[in-house]
Amino acid sequence: MAGLNVSIAFFLSVVAICEVIRQVSKRLLPLGVYLGLVRELVSSLQLCACCLELRMLMEIGPWGGGFGPDVILTLLFITYLIHGVSFDGASANPTISLQEFLVMDSSFVATAVKLLVQFVGMEAAGILTTHYWSWELTDFHLIQNLMALDCSSSIHTSLYHGIFVEGVCSFFFHLVALKFQHSHPLYRASVLAVIVTTLAYIAGPFTGAFFNPTLASIVTFDCSGNILQEYVQVYWLGPLTGMLAALLLYQGNIPRLFQKNLLYSPKSKYRTPKGKAVPGLRQEAMGKGSCSCELSPGAE
Repeated sequence: MAGLNVSIAFFLSVVAICEVIRQVSKRLLPLGVYLGLVRELVSSLQLCACCLELRMLMEIGPWGGGFGPDVILTLLFITYLIHGVSFDGASANPTISLQEFLVMDSSFVATAVKLLVQFVGMEAAGILTTHYWSWELTDFHLIQNLMALDCSSSIHTSLYHGIFVEGVCSFFFHLVALKFQHSHPLYRASVLAVIVTTLAYIAGPFTGAFFNPTLASIVTFDCSGNILQEYVQVYWLGPLTGMLAALLLYQGNIPRLFQKNLLYSPKSKYRTPKGKAVPGLRQEAMGKGSCSCELSPGAE
């Protein structure tokens, strides 16, 4: 359990350092710089660094540490819950940033900057975690350094099935995120943490259940077993397709591409009550002059 305790300490240290950077940057830098650059950069670093350590535990822990998937899934839920609460509105996910662009919540330049800093944060997380592993504080890290020389792909199924799995995971994740986008941050983070943990349990054995191109890029793109084109199809095309399907199902259109609602008809602001006509009401209304038109003699 000593190795697990070291990993937990690493998670807490990364989150604490990133949170300090957020708070200091928010006070010292202009708000636009913080929201557009620092927030996404730091959140992406936090997410990727924790994911790399968690991935190491998932691969080595069962036979090197004697703990099962329940420990990994519990850590995944807790870390993702902490991410959701501490990110301060950042996504650290290219598909979410592109979704914000498609619903016209973000401009093209702002979206491009977000995507760029997310990958910078990803690379920074890779450098940080690799340096941390080089200290070999536990046997897990020693084994990880040996395995890193020849890591294997996270795709353990056919190419098209892998695209489908990542697409379905992304679809459910984005659909739930859209449904709870205006909820309290803690409640929203809890729901998303449950969804991520559930999807990881179901789809993890097939593709790793990343449904986040940034995470997939840092964890598995450099591993042998698949070529770059196959990685892009599974971990980019799949999640993007799932995001588009979720957005279309949720609101019926994609505002950046087309305004017409393909699925839902617009609802009237006012509801017209329906009921049975009361005998004599029409004649009474006509007698009081409340009706502006009269029936023609032939209408009877």
